[in-house]
Amino acid sequence: MKIGASYLGNGTCEFTVWAPAHEKVSLQIVSPNNRIIPMEKGEQGYFKVVAEDVLPGTLYFYKIADSDYPDPASHYQPEGVHGPSQVIDHNSFKWTDVQWSGIPLEDMIIYELHVGTFTKERTFEAIIPRLQDLRDFGVNTIEIMPVAQFPGDHNWGYDGAYPFAVQNSYGGPDSFKNFIDAAHKQGISVILDVVYNHFGPEGNYISQYGPYFTEAYKTPWGSAINFDDVQSYGVRNYFIENALYWLQNYKIDGLRLDAIHAIYDLGAKHILQEMADEVAQLSETIGRKLYLIAESDLNDVRVIREKQFGGFGIDAQWNDDFHHVLHTLLTGEQRGYYQDYSSCEQLAKAYKESFVYSWHYSATRKRYRGNDASQQPAQQFVVCTQNHDQVGNRMLGERLSHLVNFEALKLAAGGLLLSPYVPLLFMGEEYGETSPFLYFVSHSDPDLVEAVRQGRKEEFADFHSEIDSDQEYSDPVSFSTVEKSTLKWELRNEGQHQVLLELYKYLIQLRRSLPALKNLSKETLEASAVDDEKLVLLHRWHQESHIFVAMNFNDKDVTFKANISGGNWNKILDSAEQKWMGPGYTMPNLLMEAQEVTIKPQSFVLYQKL
Repeated sequence: MKIGASYLGNGTCEFTVWAPAHEKVSLQIVSPNNRIIPMEKGEQGYFKVVAEDVLPGTLYFYKIADSDYPDPASHYQPEGVHGPSQVIDHNSFKWTDVQWSGIPLEDMIIYELHVGTFTKERTFEAIIPRLQDLRDFGVNTIEIMPVAQFPGDHNWGYDGAYPFAVQNSYGGPDSFKNFIDAAHKQGISVILDVVYNHFGPEGNYISQYGPYFTEAYKTPWGSAINFDDVQSYGVRNYFIENALYWLQNYKIDGLRLDAIHAIYDLGAKHILQEMADEVAQLSETIGRKLYLIAESDLNDVRVIREKQFGGFGIDAQWNDDFHHVLHTLLTGEQRGYYQDYSSCEQLAKAYKESFVYSWHYSATRKRYRGNDASQQPAQQFVVCTQNHDQVGNRMLGERLSHLVNFEALKLAAGGLLLSPYVPLLFMGEEYGETSPFLYFVSHSDPDLVEAVRQGRKEEFADFHSEIDSDQEYSDPVSFSTVEKSTLKWELRNEGQHQVLLELYKYLIQLRRSLPALKNLSKETLEASAVDDEKLVLLHRWHQESHIFVAMNFNDKDVTFKANISGGNWNKILDSAEQKWMGPGYTMPNLLMEAQEVTIKPQSFVLYQKL
């Protein structure tokens, strides 16, 4: 069932809203000519009216029991979360990406981007001049953090109250389309981060319309979305329509589904399976593969397994285990959930099997967690060394560039891009950005503002000791926190930052040119570790192409025997070389079987079999 305001042309617009608990709903036209139009209630609680003399740009509310509320499926909120909704004509935009066919999942190099801190202008249009720079160093997919209308002008985006409406301060619907069109012309796919597990706390009038929430489950944000309780059919339709809306009207190439572990559905057909089915059908209709990628804390392969084998049929998922173990090896941190990760053996397992916790006991969670993902294709896992959560949920918003030295930053790049998985980079990572990424909001409710301040401090308790001073804490409501988090784009042309950028660029080139790296497969991969020496060794191959990688997470030289098959191996990258501003290399240019070699601290080396 289509919902919201659908402009039909010639001054005619169809309005549809789900309000099953009400007997009367009216359309309140606010501008340009104030009037009230009764709506007709149809099957399953959907109210409809086809209104004349309604042009694009018309502002409206729905009137329920003498109160005016914005459209829960509003396509635009030009005056913010409390203002009227606006009619949008999606057919009027002139797309120029007519030849666009998308990027296959297995070829993606994903770049996570936040509109409000990527440029000082904080708009979609301001991103466009930087697209060529992203493409030139290897990015072919941008994952954009949520753009659904949130209160105020600055927010991470996870407080959106209108899932169909493009944030007004970023530029609105046409500006978003301009950005996507420009990205496609540069050969870059766009994945949109969407939130289907909760609504933001301010400007959220959704409960005035129907039973969108259930008390059967609880989430970190309060009552859960009603996907399986009484009258859940309208709620399910709402979110499925939202997924299709972005893919159809904005030519989005895929959706990243936020925190699906907080989506509860015990029905016979899980909402994620139904959504995957609908998206697959749309893909067939338009002749272009559209992707769903889940953020999941479950370590459960049912999320990505095909539906004929009892899965939801989601295309891929984030793999936090990979991030956590790599982070602890690089930083030595052992607070919070990092206590569960510490060994090179775990990293070797992450390379080979994807999940570190595959029904193993977690000391932090105090329970067994995960299942076996070893048989799932490698391209179903998105991995990273940094992302908005892992950086922004730290009190000081530290990136890896704040936590480790330059040699370790290069090692992180190698650990990520030489993996058999789909890599995700967090904006600025490629050149060692020095701005933090802090948490920020712009709520207008004073009580809500104070609740956010206190809540964030409590969340930091596991990661920061009592000696951390309040002076270090950045107020999430202050605009200065947004300014602190804004990228220093010019750094990419300076010193070590430029060298790191060139290393990322070269590693991406190797992923695309060497068959052993280009072929994402766990079946053609061997991973081993020497924990005492903090050494991880990889062997990947595809047909006649073989590569060998040694990664030293130790702060001292490590001597070992290369566990490679017969023949000679030629070195093609050594992060310790002076070319990469390293201390100088000790690994030989030509490597032979069982040869004893020494690798420099916090470095990696890549060989290709001749």
